[in-house]
Amino acid sequence: MNFNMTKKQTFEDSIHYWNPGKTKQWLNDGIDLIMGKREGYYFYDVDGKKMMDLHLNGGTYNLGHRNTEIIQALVEATEYYDIGNHHFPSTARAQLAKRLVELTPSNLKYTIFSSGGSEAIDTALKCSRYATKRKKFISIKNGYHGHTGLAVSLGNERYSKPFLSEGNPEDFIHVPFNDLETMEQALKNEDVAAVIIETIPATYGFPLPEPNYLKEVKALCERYGSLYIADEVQTGLMRTGKMWGIEHYGVNPDILVTAKGLSGGIYPITATIVSEQVGGWMHEDGLAHISTFGGAELGCAVAMKVLELTASDEVEKNVHFVANYLKEGLTSIQQKYPDFFVGIRQLGVVMGLEFKFEDSAKDVMRNLYNEGVWAIYSMLDTKVLQFKPGLLCTKEYCDELLTKVEAGIKKTVKELAFTK
Repeated sequence: MNFNMTKKQTFEDSIHYWNPGKTKQWLNDGIDLIMGKREGYYFYDVDGKKMMDLHLNGGTYNLGHRNTEIIQALVEATEYYDIGNHHFPSTARAQLAKRLVELTPSNLKYTIFSSGGSEAIDTALKCSRYATKRKKFISIKNGYHGHTGLAVSLGNERYSKPFLSEGNPEDFIHVPFNDLETMEQALKNEDVAAVIIETIPATYGFPLPEPNYLKEVKALCERYGSLYIADEVQTGLMRTGKMWGIEHYGVNPDILVTAKGLSGGIYPITATIVSEQVGGWMHEDGLAHISTFGGAELGCAVAMKVLELTASDEVEKNVHFVANYLKEGLTSIQQKYPDFFVGIRQLGVVMGLEFKFEDSAKDVMRNLYNEGVWAIYSMLDTKVLQFKPGLLCTKEYCDELLTKVEAGIKKTVKELAFTK
């Protein structure tokens, strides 16, 4: 592996051999980024430019890039484990499955492992169909749950239509977020296997659930015999100030999905945690669902360390500090530019910065990038910038970040005064 390949050669090879459309799009957006060295909540472009990471790959780097404790857990595990064999019980999988059940709502009993978030969502959907003997699913318009077979049909057609995977509209029903009336209309025929909701929809720009919305959705599910799936891929693992975002809303889901941050950014591993009813198929035929790399034993060792760190009192306290400190600083910036920076959506360190115009978040993203901050716009609402600091950020980091954010927004306002 050549760790010193030039940026020019990397772009050329990416266009020719990897993904020409994605590579060209970032270049057209003014983001000529190739990640090089990385550590903590910083990374460096291969040309040496230092960047603050406010994207964290959707929360994958909750605990920072190349966290030394997580790396050490992996290194120690390689003295004993490898991937393992998914057919057999495993000391690593047994320990991690038990810990996840301990950390999730009390009605959840079994852990099913996967290697990626979309696969974990597919597993949740399959289990729902088993438990209810129904085929239909309800998801949120402009929601996002991944790109694999069933998961892609749940989301926006931007991701499903190119692959003829929109799904039968009778089986994959999309309803507006925060709309209980439409939700009940879709459920009342008593033929829906499950409702699946990102607790705070990330790709849609982090709109927050209205008070009691999620609790009422769960009540409707119970009334009409459907299951509730909490997609906690981006809102889980302490990002909201609680272990799972759903805890803020008083809901015990029938299925909870966690991914991204469970890997520590070091080894891919995801989990679908289900109730006894939903996991009943394992008593009938435990080989009905398998995943060669799901619950890889090295990944289990990494995830155990991630959970140890994430569930600590110190980390929880720091999340509350970072959330409050940044909210205060961002509010101060917003007050200087109220006609452009129009809102802050926030629960813990899950944050979306709302700007006035369509594509404004792209403009802010570009100027923050030039200031040394990487934060990505919301793909399905380009007025909103996803702003996702890590769990272990320090006051010094927050101060540096706020200074750069203000500079980037100020520059954007100056530019747009001539074009909007």
